[in-house]
Amino acid sequence: MTDLVNLNKLVRAARDAAEARGETFYPGPSRIHLAAFPPKERWNDWVELDSKAWPARVEKRYMLVPTTCFNCESACGLLAYVDRDTMQVRKFEGNPEHPGSRGRNCAKGPATLNQITDPDRILYPLKRAGRRGEGKWVRVSWDEVLNDLGDRIRRAITEGRPNEVMYHVGRPGEDGYTERVLAAWGVDGHNTHTNVCSSGGRAGYHYWMGLDRPSPDHANARVILLVSSHLEAGHYFNPHAQRVIEAKQHGAKLIVFDTRLSNTATHADHWVAPYPGSEAAILLAIANDVIQRGLYDREFVRRWWNWQEYLAHEHPGPAPSFETFEQILKTLYAGYTFEYAAAESGVDAGVLREVAGVVASAGTRLSTHTWRSAAAGNLGGWQVPRTLFFLNALLGAVATEGGTYPNAWNKFVPRPIYVPPHPPIWNELTWPREYPLAINELSFLLPHLLKDGRGRLDVYFTRVYNPVWTNPDGFSWIEALTDERLVGLHAALTPVWSETAFFADYVLPMGLGSERHDLHSYEQYDGQWIAFRQPVLRAARERLGDRATDTRQINPGEVWEENEFWIELSWRIDPDGRLGIRRWFESKRTPGEKLTVDEYYAHIFDHSVPGLPERAAGEGLAPLEFMRRYGAFEIAAQIGPLHERRVPPEELADVHVDPLGRVYTRAPAPATSNIVPTGSPEPDAEGRRPVGVQVDGETLRGFPTPSGRLEFYSRTLAEWGWRESALPTYIKSHIHRERLAADQMVLISTFRLPVQIHTRSANAKWLNEIAHTNPLWIHPGDARGLGLRTGDLVRVETETGYFVVKAWVTEGIRPGVVACSHHMGRWKVREAGERQMMATVSLDHSGGRWSMRQIQGARRFASEDPDTLKIWWTDVGVHQNLTFAVQPDPVSGQHCWHQAVRVRKAGPDDRYGDIAVDTARSMEIFRQWLALVRHADQYSPDGTRRPYWLMRPLRPSKDAYRLPDRSRPAAVSGE
Repeated sequence: MTDLVNLNKLVRAARDAAEARGETFYPGPSRIHLAAFPPKERWNDWVELDSKAWPARVEKRYMLVPTTCFNCESACGLLAYVDRDTMQVRKFEGNPEHPGSRGRNCAKGPATLNQITDPDRILYPLKRAGRRGEGKWVRVSWDEVLNDLGDRIRRAITEGRPNEVMYHVGRPGEDGYTERVLAAWGVDGHNTHTNVCSSGGRAGYHYWMGLDRPSPDHANARVILLVSSHLEAGHYFNPHAQRVIEAKQHGAKLIVFDTRLSNTATHADHWVAPYPGSEAAILLAIANDVIQRGLYDREFVRRWWNWQEYLAHEHPGPAPSFETFEQILKTLYAGYTFEYAAAESGVDAGVLREVAGVVASAGTRLSTHTWRSAAAGNLGGWQVPRTLFFLNALLGAVATEGGTYPNAWNKFVPRPIYVPPHPPIWNELTWPREYPLAINELSFLLPHLLKDGRGRLDVYFTRVYNPVWTNPDGFSWIEALTDERLVGLHAALTPVWSETAFFADYVLPMGLGSERHDLHSYEQYDGQWIAFRQPVLRAARERLGDRATDTRQINPGEVWEENEFWIELSWRIDPDGRLGIRRWFESKRTPGEKLTVDEYYAHIFDHSVPGLPERAAGEGLAPLEFMRRYGAFEIAAQIGPLHERRVPPEELADVHVDPLGRVYTRAPAPATSNIVPTGSPEPDAEGRRPVGVQVDGETLRGFPTPSGRLEFYSRTLAEWGWRESALPTYIKSHIHRERLAADQMVLISTFRLPVQIHTRSANAKWLNEIAHTNPLWIHPGDARGLGLRTGDLVRVETETGYFVVKAWVTEGIRPGVVACSHHMGRWKVREAGERQMMATVSLDHSGGRWSMRQIQGARRFASEDPDTLKIWWTDVGVHQNLTFAVQPDPVSGQHCWHQAVRVRKAGPDDRYGDIAVDTARSMEIFRQWLALVRHADQYSPDGTRRPYWLMRPLRPSKDAYRLPDRSRPAAVSGE
């Protein structure tokens, strides 16, 4: 006790001393002021001892410049340590001023240093000199690039071909900047990676609450239920992982559903390893237990579920009372017993019953999350998040302390300086009518749609995206990208080489995470924050009075940043302003001149971030200066249940209330709000906008769904042809046991390693040394049957081909299931590329038959970085995605990643890394899955292409939603 008292005295003394000096007190792990983080008051001139000079005490002076990490979607805060003598970045550490990450980073944050010093990075604009993919390049000027792109885009627009311009982004790293660029051009050309990533997860949440992501309050939960390896490698995993562990330290129980023994599963109180695709059956068995035992929050269900709408449409006969609904609810789910779930999942019924008891004990403090995992792996996987959130909705653990929020309530998107109008057109290469309910663009089908004769592209941009490698059926992508009849010009915006960049016409070097501007706000706890990514060397020089007008003046070589690139390109498209494009990129301060990034962000911080101007003024700074100095700002904490807020009287002018209580008004929407816009439910017949919902005689905000309530019953799904899926239910996956041949197994390819970054970490030497290969996880029982040992070569045969990989025999995977991580298997045909993690391969093809063989793995090489001579690994993994056919879920549009495969011991002619694919067979499978859809032409209840209330990036004008005046599309395959 005496030691504790003395420690507390030391802590208080250290705090008092820090405050007396005007510093913020950041206690270290010992709880004594050991500068766990440099106090922000000393960021301009921070002194540390050089560790390499030990035992000599050599001081190093740094300027600490905040930015955000770009190595996953978490956007954790970073501090760049800029050497004041050399003006070079020496290291990256966490930013304690960032409310989401709170000064903590995973391995990927500090590895930003590897990326900006990568000896193989691209420093100058390049133009191909031979055929696409031939590997011949010449250096060109930015002026030549901009004039060429500007001329082509201008012609496409003026000649009535705006849909031939497409921008395809992987990890955007920003909140809507480029969407506004495309809107200003008047093109519906926005495409994303989302349908190979998270459309299944988004759909399940969107149909419940009108928003496409959850925001769990892990830190205050009593029970945390994760369907995936979320703690280690999931969505916003570092900020969430911190809070999950904090909750566990306070006694919370952690339940993890993961077929594989992930790092997250090792931290669980209950690890459930189900047969892939059975997760929804287990979740419904837990829900049924809660329902049958009357453990649900009856008042919450009565007030906030759309049970009245369900009864009106599906049970119009009985009295429409809540008691009637309760009886029907018991009947609906009575078949989902623990025994049924056990038979589907292979998990003991007693274990499931025990887990259900833990879930029910959470009450309103149940935080849940799933994102990729089962939602991305299975046909009908979107019902996994729908059935997971069902548990929150039953227990009333929605927007409660320790519960799960709609994401937009814990996220902030400010209004920019300009908001261009919605494009007046619809692009069927990204939103084909076969998928009217898809949550995002059908991006991974682009080559198949192009080859199917549905259109062509004149200008195609890829940014932070590597579709040849990331997407399924990459050889079909190569076929499309090398056919100039399908793709006229391909510009890859990338700072590093990729399999896709090899097939571009221009390779344009864009800034890495610490060389660019972006804004972020993500749902990571019950609060709202905004963070500012900035070019750190530019910010450092500006502190010293060296003003830069262009990031190319500071970045290495001629590396640019997208914000300035898009502004300049837009001026080249519309040099005299006659197209009406240039005005969206002109300065408001000095009309007629180009908008600058300083003015763009200064306007946002001055006018659109509540509380920031006042906070900045308190420190004698302009808002932009404040954000450049500290990098992040918390706007609000403890948001609470927004659905329970009363609609103010000024918004209730000329009100109409529909029979189910949805409230509409003619009053204009508030000009500003600190709450993110939450979807676009349809106005009523008189054009009034939905503003709330009547609950027990009060007009409350409710949810951004058509009903204004949580939609246990999705009228949208029912009316658009999916009535059998309108409730939370279990859909048997395409890899269900009933659909497999006797010699087939399930391949799980969706998991990732915590230290790798999809395709973007081949230039991060620290991460590559930690993890650089992807063996096939296989259970000992399965391995014995095949005569396999760890390290043996196996051939994994898919529907379109095969790949050869090494086996890793482990009990950390279910029998009958194998698993192989993505991130690995990077390749190049020639020397150009990332030599740390790209194997050199030979590519052969005849017609649609392709084969790949590794010639040379990674090896050490001489460069300006002496560490490249220390590379000791040669194995860089195998590119399994090439062998997967496209498998689009007919509702969500999500590519269903799980594969039915045959695993065999490799033959005498098989070599590690061998790949063979038949793209003609891939097209056949594309058409087979296309036959599962329910086409808008046949199922649209109102003559539109898609329900207007569903979210859509770069939403077109409402008129563009109308189906053309014809009964069938020009080219429809698979019907």
